[in-house]
Amino acid sequence: MTEKSKKVLLSGIKSTGRPHVANYFGAMKQYVDLQNDYDSRIFIADLHSLTTVQNKNELSQNTLDLAIDYLAIGLDPEKVTIYKQSDLPEVTELAWIFNCITTVPYLMRAHAFKDAEAKSKEVNVGLFDYPILMAADILIHNSDIVPVGKDQKQHIEIARDTAEKFNRIFSTEIFKLPEPYILPSVETIPGVDGLKMSKSNNNHIPLFSTDDEIKKLVMSIVTDSNGGVPVNVYNIHKLFRDEEYLAKLYKEHEGKYKALKEALIEDIIAFISPLRARREEIAKDPESVRLMLKNNAKKLKVEVDEMMNKVREAVGL
Repeated sequence: MTEKSKKVLLSGIKSTGRPHVANYFGAMKQYVDLQNDYDSRIFIADLHSLTTVQNKNELSQNTLDLAIDYLAIGLDPEKVTIYKQSDLPEVTELAWIFNCITTVPYLMRAHAFKDAEAKSKEVNVGLFDYPILMAADILIHNSDIVPVGKDQKQHIEIARDTAEKFNRIFSTEIFKLPEPYILPSVETIPGVDGLKMSKSNNNHIPLFSTDDEIKKLVMSIVTDSNGGVPVNVYNIHKLFRDEEYLAKLYKEHEGKYKALKEALIEDIIAFISPLRARREEIAKDPESVRLMLKNNAKKLKVEVDEMMNKVREAVGL
């Protein structure tokens, strides 16, 4: 199958810090698993990151680190186009055009906005408008599928609504309607406290943790029980081992929470160690990673320009 005949897979992660285990199993692993089957385009969402990261050096370093992380988990740069969101400024032009056909009440239904408002935070315009920039990211590539966690499905729904509305208003068929790609087995991944794993909850296990960090984090897992099984330990453990193996292990060590945590530590270290070693090797040559990002954006710019020319003509610009 040629690259042109493959469907387009599009996804990205904000460069707001280092990825954790839930980022990997919830999304990043899917990129690796699907890289032979799709024309995969994975972007580092540095523009989205500006809603919270407003320090030049921090944002720049986070962006480079995330590109290295992508390569370290096994994304093949010959098969996957990894690029920096801000290297395609046409995305923000498209987002503005989408803004002009989107109402404020519609965006007020977005989960991120409602969550921030519920916490009595002053919401910046970037966060409020986040879903429209995301729609532009997705639609400018005529994406077919977008791997997301269950809690991110609304972003794809907004992108679909925006594509449909644009096509209807301007009597065109420029944009196709993308589909979410969700793996049911990893819809929600728990952290060390049993709640959804996230940096904001401070309950995450970093993807490239040191052995000592892994030991400390696993030993801190809240050990609620259900029939002698520490549920929170098990729910993390099943990411790294199959259920048949775990059924035997947890039966043998029923009620022995320390032993089960130690088994989990061993399995997480066995999983993370080779990723960490590969990352350290790639990080020795940061300039080649930066060059890869620039060259990939240049490669995509041909298609993006073609799409934007159609959009400009459709709206009368």
